[in-house]
Amino acid sequence: MKMSKYTAPAMIIVILIITIVLSLPQLLLNKNRLLFAEPATLHQFKNMRFAKPPITSRISANNNNNSTTLLKSLSSSSNARSSFLIVQRGRGSNNSTKSSLVVTLNHRYYTYTKSDTPKSSHENNNNNNIARMLNKNIDVALVAPTFTAAAYDNSFYTFYKLYANIPAGRNVTSNLNLLSRKISSQDVAVAHFAMLKLINNIKSIAPKSNITLLTDASIDNGSIFMKNHNKSNAYDVLILGHQEYVTQKEYNNIKQFVANGGTLIILDGNVFFAEVKYDIHTQTVTLVKGHWWAFNGKSAWKSVGERWKQETSGWMGSNYLCYQCVSRFTNDPFEYRPHEEQYVTNQNDTIVMNYNAVMPNHLIIHTKPVIGTYELNYQKGKVVALGIYSDDIISNNKFDKFFDSLLLKYAPKVTV
Repeated sequence: MKMSKYTAPAMIIVILIITIVLSLPQLLLNKNRLLFAEPATLHQFKNMRFAKPPITSRISANNNNNSTTLLKSLSSSSNARSSFLIVQRGRGSNNSTKSSLVVTLNHRYYTYTKSDTPKSSHENNNNNNIARMLNKNIDVALVAPTFTAAAYDNSFYTFYKLYANIPAGRNVTSNLNLLSRKISSQDVAVAHFAMLKLINNIKSIAPKSNITLLTDASIDNGSIFMKNHNKSNAYDVLILGHQEYVTQKEYNNIKQFVANGGTLIILDGNVFFAEVKYDIHTQTVTLVKGHWWAFNGKSAWKSVGERWKQETSGWMGSNYLCYQCVSRFTNDPFEYRPHEEQYVTNQNDTIVMNYNAVMPNHLIIHTKPVIGTYELNYQKGKVVALGIYSDDIISNNKFDKFFDSLLLKYAPKVTV
């Protein structure tokens, strides 16, 4: 049979229509996946591109909608050309379910209802007192560990691995560029991630609080103090994360903040372990001493592990244990997996929660180390250290409640 000149084009059109019809369900499915995508994961967040890192971002007290999924008002400093847009987490998968965790702090027992309003069973700690707490103002600064993020970003640790077997007393003069690192926008994003997750906690406990996001550079230049006020504190509470690498000035300023009467809350283990120097013009971090190395710009050599070990024990109350030395915790309400923890080293520490660490016998040199959340008074202020690497459980609902109770107890302007 002879085909007309219109037959071939018509057949092609029919085939195309059939193909589109058959693929339509998949196209709709992909569209739905785009429309109902889950919030950015940590991996996705790390790969976001940011403009020049902000030094300070402030969230006003009026921005207090905990049901909002996006924080749009993180204003950048004059050094930044764009602001952050951050996905905020919810407070547990089912807000109608009461947490089974009961936290004991100085004989006050806190539990939480679906409205996230703390209830106390202490006879003198009635609902009116709690209401007064919620109406207090506190100035809180969250400090993102940007120096540490840079050290981990294909830099210091590459050098450590290359020269792990170098004996003590021998100088290393090659690959020294690995001991300096410019802070990238990705480093800033990674460093801010855990800090930003605490915003809901603070706002739920103290809705009128003012929250400021700082970086290590901010602490280094003294931003936690009031200008022209003889270094008086600009904040009531300072919250640190994984500040493993800090400058000498930063270390001194944090210590001074506590001495002045501030409350320092330390979320993570392995803090103040090594000293770095920071070039504000190039935004570069360079190793000085600690993490078993020292570097003078011309050569590097084996040195001490924890940079300020005795001093840190004296005013902060604990020291870094070691990596993955704890097998497990027998008291583990947060389902935390041990890997980097602080152990109590000051006899004046008051233990809030002992996690009852279990360690292999060959790692216990003298006595079994105590790992726990504790408080320590230092001059006019106070240090509260979680003792564990809380970044890992920052979204754990039970941990959130525990952290909230710490804020209720220790935030100076919240306590009645």
